Amino acid sequence: MNKTEDEKSENQDLKKRIIVLSVCAFIVLISVFFYIISIYQYGKKPGSDQTEKKIFSIHTGQNIHTIAEQLHHLHIIQNPSKFKMLSRIKGLSHKLKTGEYELSPSMTPNEILDIIVSGKSMLYRVTIPEGSNLNQVSLIIEKSELISCGKFYQTATDPKVTREMGIPAETFEGYLFPDTYLFPKKTTPKIIIATMLNRFKEIFKEDWKKQSNRLGLSIHEVVILASMIEKETGSAFERPIISSVFHNRLQKGMRLESDPTVIYAIQDFDGNLTREHLQTQTPYNTYKILGLPIGPISNPGKKSLEAALYPSDTSYLFFVSKRDATHQFSNTIDEHNRAVKIFQLQKK
Repeated sequence: MNKTEDEKSENQDLKKRIIVLSVCAFIVLISVFFYIISIYQYGKKPGSDQTEKKIFSIHTGQNIHTIAEQLHHLHIIQNPSKFKMLSRIKGLSHKLKTGEYELSPSMTPNEILDIIVSGKSMLYRVTIPEGSNLNQVSLIIEKSELISCGKFYQTATDPKVTREMGIPAETFEGYLFPDTYLFPKKTTPKIIIATMLNRFKEIFKEDWKKQSNRLGLSIHEVVILASMIEKETGSAFERPIISSVFHNRLQKGMRLESDPTVIYAIQDFDGNLTREHLQTQTPYNTYKILGLPIGPISNPGKKSLEAALYPSDTSYLFFVSKRDATHQFSNTIDEHNRAVKIFQLQKK
């Protein structure tokens, strides 16, 4: 009898424990449920209504804990613990990409996570003007805060890299196509060069390649000629006429006698082109060599490339600056000498 009562008592205790455990488990489940709900609600609520964007960097090796704490320190998010939990619930805690991002407290944690998981980091605008040479392009790259001038120049003048990318020259001078580009932080010099080179290839279409063959010029020779045209005139309408002078001289076996080619080979040129400069033998001095210089002297734009391929139909052999961004063109040396007296000597 006592045994039965003991068994009943044990069963009642067991039931009580089961009920207590069940209630506790239910409470835990309810708590977890509402906690998860609060995490999802947290993900939809901006940290504040401040719209000012801040630059936030994620570096290699940083984990979600460090990232959340830094975001909180910059007042971009509230409650870093919930931000970490949100990233884990969404399975994103190990998918955050390195880079620079523009974030603001007015963004929701969900939006912030989406941005730093996408890898679409902040882009830096780089604008290369027509006629810029390699030194100038390198300085522009440095001013954009992407890469140092030295690192870019070193890669852009590496013959191994030019051969790797299919350029028949020692440098990329002439092929860094003038345009506006957007690059993320820490883009490598090779990627920047490849992007500009691809833009050049887009512009230099099949029709131009066929025209180059008709003229008996390689693509590289067209680029050299275009780079000279680019530096000779600031007036777009003159480019095909300038081109015709160079083509006419080449056909007649005359020296091209282009001042910009001489200047290109002068280190630290001070703006004063002297007789000594014109007499100095260099691979770029077209007063001393026959034909085109050894390489491009600038990075020409589309119009100059087009002018090199499609010159005006003229018999001009000479031109002289009028000192107003245009030129006087002549057929003979006598006409040219008179033009020099009128537009250069008298104006001096």
